[in-house]
Amino acid sequence: MAFIFHTRPNAVHFMFRTLLIAAITLLPASVALPRPALADLRVCNQTPSTISIAFGYRAESGWQSEGWWVAGADACAIVYQGDLTSRYYYLYAVDDLAGGAWDGSVFMCTQDSSFTIFGVEDCLARGYERTGFFEIDTQGRTDWTMQLTENNSNSLDPQ
Repeated sequence: MAFIFHTRPNAVHFMFRTLLIAAITLLPASVALPRPALADLRVCNQTPSTISIAFGYRAESGWQSEGWWVAGADACAIVYQGDLTSRYYYLYAVDDLAGGAWDGSVFMCTQDSSFTIFGVEDCLARGYERTGFFEIDTQGRTDWTMQLTENNSNSLDPQ
C-alpha cells in the first residue's frame, strides 16, 4: 500500500497567489477607466521674456483679484485650478524684462507683492494700485488656455 502525502498550502502562500491573480485580472480594467478631466485656466507665455500675471474674477462674495503668477519664456502658469464656473475672467500680465503689458479697461486692484484683494472699488484709497485687466470670454467652457504673445501685448483682445 502506497501512502500519498498532500501538503496543504499555507495561508500566506494562498493569499499571495489570490492577490496576484486579482491584480493581473483587474490591471487592464483600471488602465481603461476614464479619468476626470483636469479643468483649469492656464496662461501660456509665448514670448522670450518672463511675465507676471494677475487674475480677476467674480467670486460668491464679490469681485476678487489675485497675483502674481510667473511664467517663464514658452511656459504656462495655472492661475485658476478646477472647473471654470463663470463665462468671464480677467487678466493683467506684464513683461518683467522688456516692459509692456497685456491690459484692458476693466479696472481692479493690484499691488507689487503677492496679493488677494476683495473688491474693485477705491483701490488707491485702500493702498492698492488701480490696474486695467482685459476680459477673457471662456464661452462657458470649463477649461481655458490663454496664449500671450509679443504681438498681442497692450491689446484688449489677446487671442
